[in-house]
Amino acid sequence: MQVTNGVAIVTHGGSGSPVEWSDGCRHAAALAREQARSGASALEAAVAAVVALEDDGRYNAGSGAILRLDGKTLEMDAAVMDSRGLLGAVACLQGCKNPVLVAQAVTRTPHVLLAGEGAGRFARVLGFEASAGPSRAALDYHAQLMRAFADPEQADPDDREGASKADVYKRFWNFPTPWDEVVKAHGSGTVGAVVRSADGQFAVATSTGGSAPTLLGRVGDTPIAGCGYYVGEHGAIAATGVGEYIVRQMLARTVHDWLGQGLPLQQALDRGIALFDRSVSVGLIGVTRDAAASSSNRNMAAHVLT
Repeated sequence: MQVTNGVAIVTHGGSGSPVEWSDGCRHAAALAREQARSGASALEAAVAAVVALEDDGRYNAGSGAILRLDGKTLEMDAAVMDSRGLLGAVACLQGCKNPVLVAQAVTRTPHVLLAGEGAGRFARVLGFEASAGPSRAALDYHAQLMRAFADPEQADPDDREGASKADVYKRFWNFPTPWDEVVKAHGSGTVGAVVRSADGQFAVATSTGGSAPTLLGRVGDTPIAGCGYYVGEHGAIAATGVGEYIVRQMLARTVHDWLGQGLPLQQALDRGIALFDRSVSVGLIGVTRDAAASSSNRNMAAHVLT
């Protein structure tokens, strides 16, 4: 979509999210526009959109974050960046309702990324609202995952020896709860917003509950600058999908660099998606000085507002 002036916002609910969930993305974009029109910065508007997506409960972020393999642990990542030089991220954050607000707070520290227990303590020191724990949907999804995960016929495509997914994760199990107890008890996504403000600033905000199955402490692309998100002089880009693949391509920075070479936004996003095999879920959103767009190789809840 072409943008000639004023505010432009794109939001997404994660690669693979039902398009019917685009109503939440539309609501988040509208909140961001209200913020921008009331004098907020591009970054503040992007954060407002992602807070709305975290609170929605349907998306894999914030209140809707999925559980790790032990069925108990929630680990969340988030990041923000803008064209004024602000950058902040958190990884493996536990116990916080809105990780994107904690990432925004990191921009006010001497650091750009806080992780694990330190990120959690940082959030508590600043008084951010605690998480209410896993949602009913997260619990149901985990039970379903464990039933499928325990199937010995499901080989892990990334394991060179052709072992089942269960065997692969049992080999590297690092949760406090023993593997056997987890299996007996039971038998992937991101949200994001990119903003162009009326004064020409660019910003991005992203948040995720991670993917499943993963080991404790897994970090994907979402909090890594240049991979899950990037802002530069040509625009703002946010990615969603399988982080281990997105990181290898440094996807957000790669797409931004294509913009600098003169490639139109929609073509740059589509070219970024084409870097991946169709079996790898991936999506992109972006804004530039004159365009706002999204692209994905899966269904993806999203909304473009100009």
